[in-house]
Amino acid sequence: MSHPLQDPAFFHDPYPTFAALRSSSPVRHLPAADGRSSYLVTGYAEARAAFADPRLSKDTARFFAGRESSRNLHPAVSQSMLATDPPRHHRLRSLAAKAFTPGAVERLRPYIERVAEELLDRWVPGEPTDAIEGFAAPLPVTVICQLLGVPEPDRPAVRAWSNELFAAGRPDRIDAASHAVAEYLAELLAAKRRAPDDSLLTELIRAREGAAQLSEDELVSLAVLLLVAGHETTTNLIGNGLLALLQHPGALRRLREEPALAATAVDELLRYDSPVSTATFRFTTEALTLGGIDIPPGCPVLIAPGAANRDPRHFTAPDQLDLTRDARGHLAFGHGIHRCLGSALARAEGEIAFRACASRFPDLRLAVPATELAWRHTRLMRGLSALPVLPVRRPSS
Repeated sequence: MSHPLQDPAFFHDPYPTFAALRSSSPVRHLPAADGRSSYLVTGYAEARAAFADPRLSKDTARFFAGRESSRNLHPAVSQSMLATDPPRHHRLRSLAAKAFTPGAVERLRPYIERVAEELLDRWVPGEPTDAIEGFAAPLPVTVICQLLGVPEPDRPAVRAWSNELFAAGRPDRIDAASHAVAEYLAELLAAKRRAPDDSLLTELIRAREGAAQLSEDELVSLAVLLLVAGHETTTNLIGNGLLALLQHPGALRRLREEPALAATAVDELLRYDSPVSTATFRFTTEALTLGGIDIPPGCPVLIAPGAANRDPRHFTAPDQLDLTRDARGHLAFGHGIHRCLGSALARAEGEIAFRACASRFPDLRLAVPATELAWRHTRLMRGLSALPVLPVRRPSS
């Protein structure tokens, strides 16, 4: 049987596939032609349990040890914090967590708001524009680069490398991008060491030198992860969310009339069209039973937040967008010890972005039919390649 997550139709709209798989079983065995079977988790309760199960390891180095591979990923990418288990994971996460506390994010809000307004200033009413290229991508890129201390002239290259890291089906491009971004950040860290500033990278350098908790390789790896994860998913959150609002004019109108609703709207938009379709790699370290399905040791397990967030057993009328829904239990940020470190920052950026768009361009609409929109071909992320919109500013009365 063909892999259901490799069908071209899946990238355009994964939800019919997820629904069909989930109705059959919330945990599904996926055979593969090369013999490397895996299991896909599409049910909400099963996904939440899997995210928190210590028998599901993220230590990819352990899984692939002794296996032949033609890949050439830079170790900073292949052995990042995302690919570790406790206690190493806890040590790395604790060093980076202070940059993403609610208080730290709150202090960033004025800067995020200023960047959002400056980007929207460039939109010309009546002229089509790409909301991904002109807003959803540069907003989080600018914010995370500012936080880390990436110089402005380098930011376009950083974004390009990040995009390449998710070039599904092109391992050569992914591997090349991993080396480019890791080597760039190693050089930037060396520059920060020579000339310290108030950036997060300088703070991590001090943490390493002060407490000897980070090796040089770990420092580069953490910098890569913060840079890439700090904007890639948020770009998809904003892009997917804007599309959902444009396809539901009533919701967009309500958001314009009730700006305070934006905070609640972010969680519902995350649930409705999750920026992460299937979570990063996990495998069983011992036999376990999940959703009534026995999974042997050494098997990859793919957890699908995009499917879990549409599970009718947990969310009433899950295929409907409802900005007043209490969607805080969604799994778009994962769950457990690996829950997205930057979730507070992503939520703040999404809230500010949606409120600004609804306020500045209350009659914003798609510039092309939704069926013509191009989606990125990556099983991990769910995001648009472009979102052509027509900015319309309502005349003042």
